[in-house]
Amino acid sequence: MRTGDGTPRATRILRRLGFRYLYLIDATTLFGLMVAITTARFGLDWPTYPLSHYAVGFAVATGLHMAVYYFGGLYEYEQRLGRPPWLPRATMLTLLAVGADATVSLLSGRYLMPRANLVILAVAASLVVSLNRWLARRVRLRRFGRCRVLLLGSPADAEPAQRHLGDSEPAVEIAGQSDTPSDIVAEVDRTAATDLLLLSSQSLDIIYPEPLAELEGRQVGVYRRIAPSDTLLGLQRTRQIGGMPFVALRAHALPACRLRFKRLLDLVYLLVLAPFAIPLTLAVGMYVRLRAGPGVLYRQERVGMEGRTFVMLKFRTMTPDAERAGPELALADDPRIIEGVASLRRTRLDELPQLWNVLVGEMSLVGPRAERPALVARLEEEIAGYGRRHDIPPGITGLAQTQGHYQTDAAYKLGHDLQYVVNWSPLLDWEIMVKSLIVMARRSGR
Repeated sequence: MRTGDGTPRATRILRRLGFRYLYLIDATTLFGLMVAITTARFGLDWPTYPLSHYAVGFAVATGLHMAVYYFGGLYEYEQRLGRPPWLPRATMLTLLAVGADATVSLLSGRYLMPRANLVILAVAASLVVSLNRWLARRVRLRRFGRCRVLLLGSPADAEPAQRHLGDSEPAVEIAGQSDTPSDIVAEVDRTAATDLLLLSSQSLDIIYPEPLAELEGRQVGVYRRIAPSDTLLGLQRTRQIGGMPFVALRAHALPACRLRFKRLLDLVYLLVLAPFAIPLTLAVGMYVRLRAGPGVLYRQERVGMEGRTFVMLKFRTMTPDAERAGPELALADDPRIIEGVASLRRTRLDELPQLWNVLVGEMSLVGPRAERPALVARLEEEIAGYGRRHDIPPGITGLAQTQGHYQTDAAYKLGHDLQYVVNWSPLLDWEIMVKSLIVMARRSGR
């Protein structure tokens, strides 16, 4: 059965689940490439091991490559205009995957394939994976036709842009031109545009967070032209469209693959920390029970990823009636703190129960601080872009916590949070976790 646009219903269901045919194409190609390399080197008489050994080794290596490619973003939806070249990215990820192949071989004592094959595979897989994406782009172009571009800006900005696109982008068709319309989505629908170019230096408020999220859901590419003054910000991920510099706009700072990678790392870290964290949490809990009495855990509603609320856990360090007058920010020497447990707040040991929130996926080890709904609602009205910090899960610690203090102004904390969201990497998380340990050690000496 087919849907209204002619797409099979089964295909649409698979797309909603995140499936892409490139998964099957790449996996089949990689496995076949390993067979071809081995056959080219040894003919049909493969050395040393039975065919079953090679079949298992090739399957494991294929799985490792697919995992690296997935978490590296090779299967994320890519806007059609100004596409960055695939080969450098595919080469870097293939080298990482080959390194993973070698690591598994060394740790298990079982070679996934002849060692010299890894060198050949590093080159061949990079080329083949890049070729698969070039072919997929050609198929997409044949199926959906040329990009229909809506130019959003003044006639003075649109005229040279239209000329540049006509001269150097044969796969682009101008769908229309408009000044800033009151309803951008309606204008996109009216012109049947597949891509939107923001040409003027208008504020991003007209596009973010809406209708950018809706357009992204429709797979309409949105790009903002880079003005000369924008280069002073050190922008690196620009793309050339018709010889003009643009930056692709996305509703969320991190694609789904990187969020899932961050989640996977959190679970690995929890597994490693468990032998130390569990006894420490029990010991701190017993201490709080002795000093503060019954009700060791404090539960509070906080705002998490995508603005969803959850119940965050902490060890109770304040008196039960600490917020009888309503929510308020903690002070450096807050009189509401129970005597004898202030050191837990300084060293942040009171936040150990949040490891449970990390385990169930409500929080991350590193990320923006989770705030209360009432405070978030007020700050979203006062500070532009405050909601962007909810693109990722909140963290037990974060860049703002290591760089600031409880009293640091919310706008300055937001700057740290957004810097973290945009530049997230495992290395940045490690750096923040090490700094957090240093902060804890310094504050414990007070």
